[in-house]
Amino acid sequence: MTLRGRLTAAFLVVVLGPVLLGAFFVASTVAAVDRSRSIERLAVAASTVRTSVDALCQQLRATADAVALTGDRAAAASQLIGRGLAAAVLITDVTGRVTYASPGAPSTPWRDCSASTVASPGPVHALAARVELHDRAGTMLGTVAAAQLVDPAFVARLAAVTGVAVTLLDGGASAARFTHTTEAREVRDAVLAAANATDGERVTETSDGRYVRRIGPSRGQPLPLVLSVPSERPPGLPATLAGVVVLAGLLAVLAAWRLARVTTRPLVELASAVDLVAQGDLTARVPVRSRDELGRLAAAFNRMTRETGSYVAALTSSRDQLRGHLTVLGDTLASTHDLQRILRVILHSAIAATGARAGAVLLVEAGGVLVAQCSEGLDGRWPAGDPGGPETLRVPVGVGVVGAVAATGVPQRGRVEATETPTGEPLCRTYVAVPFATPGGGATTNPGGGTTTTLGGGAATTLGGGAAATPGGGAATFGATTVPSGPTADADEGAPAAALGVLALYDRVGADEFDDDDLVTLRTFAGHAAVAVDNVRVHEEAQRLSLTDPLTGLWNYRYLSESIRREVERASRFGRMLSVLALDLDRFKDVNDTYGHAAGDTVLAEFAQRVRGEIREVDLAFRQGGEEFVVLLPETDARGAAIVAERLGAAVRETPVVVEAYAGPIVVTVSVGIAVYPHHGSTGREVLEAADDALYAAKAAGRDTCRVAEVRPDVPMCEIPVPAGPVSPPDGLPRAGRPVQVQREPGGHARSESAVGVPESNPPGPAHARPESADDPAATAGEGARAGPDVGRPGPGGGASSGPHPPRQSRGR
Repeated sequence: MTLRGRLTAAFLVVVLGPVLLGAFFVASTVAAVDRSRSIERLAVAASTVRTSVDALCQQLRATADAVALTGDRAAAASQLIGRGLAAAVLITDVTGRVTYASPGAPSTPWRDCSASTVASPGPVHALAARVELHDRAGTMLGTVAAAQLVDPAFVARLAAVTGVAVTLLDGGASAARFTHTTEAREVRDAVLAAANATDGERVTETSDGRYVRRIGPSRGQPLPLVLSVPSERPPGLPATLAGVVVLAGLLAVLAAWRLARVTTRPLVELASAVDLVAQGDLTARVPVRSRDELGRLAAAFNRMTRETGSYVAALTSSRDQLRGHLTVLGDTLASTHDLQRILRVILHSAIAATGARAGAVLLVEAGGVLVAQCSEGLDGRWPAGDPGGPETLRVPVGVGVVGAVAATGVPQRGRVEATETPTGEPLCRTYVAVPFATPGGGATTNPGGGTTTTLGGGAATTLGGGAAATPGGGAATFGATTVPSGPTADADEGAPAAALGVLALYDRVGADEFDDDDLVTLRTFAGHAAVAVDNVRVHEEAQRLSLTDPLTGLWNYRYLSESIRREVERASRFGRMLSVLALDLDRFKDVNDTYGHAAGDTVLAEFAQRVRGEIREVDLAFRQGGEEFVVLLPETDARGAAIVAERLGAAVRETPVVVEAYAGPIVVTVSVGIAVYPHHGSTGREVLEAADDALYAAKAAGRDTCRVAEVRPDVPMCEIPVPAGPVSPPDGLPRAGRPVQVQREPGGHARSESAVGVPESNPPGPAHARPESADDPAATAGEGARAGPDVGRPGPGGGASSGPHPPRQSRGR
């Protein structure tokens, strides 16, 4: 196709496209508005019909009640019929025999107002409401039915009230027959056919543009009716739109032909000069014939050819320099721990170095699936109707291009033909994909369960994982895409490690394929990506190990210090309470001396598991050191903490620990000390020390019990004059309860004094409850439920999170 033809076609597309879209939009909008308005009219009409029929039924029911309540029923019926409240009255006894029928009553059976279905097909002659007839003793004597004629006048009144055409069907199962209708004869058959084809009260459209809806029979509206309204679309709209499109097309053809003719000549000259430059002649020039856009294009082309000669010589050396700079950049980025930022920098640098239009970095996750961690330029590169996108790019290992690269460890580059079927990856014309693996090499088990091994000259095979194998130096087919394999690792380098991920780039600028230099550059970036991923994972594992206890899996003492400070600040900020449990296994030294330290470790691990099973998800459990443990209970008062302590004691006491190396189970018990912020301390350390003192009290009380920290009875009380008005605490944070001043005796125990003019903060109620006696925590545990939003006991698995700590020296318990 010539340039003139392409310009003409492009202009026609630009001009006619909006015209066609506009015509289609107008037609579809008019149709949608017309259908919406018609459906709304039918809905209003259906509601009006139900209201009218229900009102008539209420009138008939009142008429029947009036007849049933009078002594002279025949006279009452005649009077009510005369007033127009009913067309007929029928009285029957308990056997169904008619004892009275008003003169001129329509033939029975009548359609009952309370019926929701059609008992039998046939024309509807009357609408009736029935009431039971009783004597003064309450004995049923029969029924009274008041009826109203259902005739053409009745249907015409419904049509006048609703403003739509109304048809009364002859029976409810089929719309093939009707009794009365206000439809015009020429559209009656089409309306009945559409009503017969519809299901329920769904609105349908006839071939001549009418909208039809069936209603009833239902309770309160027992009549099978069909409502219809005509379409309001302009009759000549399609012809008008077609004429506009044809006229716009003729004008567009004339304008496009003229524009292409004027533009062709300078573009031909420009194309000839471009051919010369493509052949290596950078001295080619284009004559500048005008100062319009084409003239400026010719001048720009001439400047480009002059400057390109100076750039070509510099590009080769600068490319090698760029590789060196990017290597230094990769080494620097590998020392950081922000994985997302590292991968984004690597991807951006790789795109800039190779001239690609788009790219992505994918990591292998559990299940053997490559998941995109970062991407650039992938928007709009998905097949029509495909819900995928850069955020949901997931490719199974062994499927498609990047899946094959991850499975075999062999870089791939090539061109994708237009006839090939997509494999869940973004659409592209050219691509290059390079794997990156754990530094150090060697066969590694992949997340999918198989082992990736390199055979001989670069062939990679996955054993047990279901991934494909690619012979070295050949072509690999994955899904429906066949691509040539790129360079493989040298034989003396050994087998590459299983891939951590893949760096993939798409569509190089200029539509050229990626070359071997691009592949070498990307392998450098991939190596740095592998180092970064490995460093980040090692760093995350080190962080986890630094905060968790390796034996029990609970948080350690280091995390305890940070957590209790954070929880006290939160409780102070929101005016809540925080309970601290100090737990110690009784006579644990005897367990180690009798059964050995291995059995003691088993007991500690089992105890930690039971603690996790008895607390909420918001609670935190710690191993403080040795056989000492701490549990933080946010938003929990002393009574709730005592309940938890009793539960923990019962969980340890009632189920001995079974150790495989010994025949019998090991029976252990636990002592628990309880302290509550802010009643037993204003800082986390003070509350923890109070809980520790309470733990000693539990030990002194005979072990296997719990005690709540108490204020020392010998605390001296004195009044301190202070200025009137609110006083903020020293740290500026709010406190739960009344403001208190904390003093410490020489022995190290905390005591509190009420502020001047303020009574001691010990209000009654569950929110501040604690045991009545330090000797009987079980009684306190039975008095009330645990305070806080999560009162229920957690299911198996518990709610405490785990993590690592330096041990705290045992104090000889």
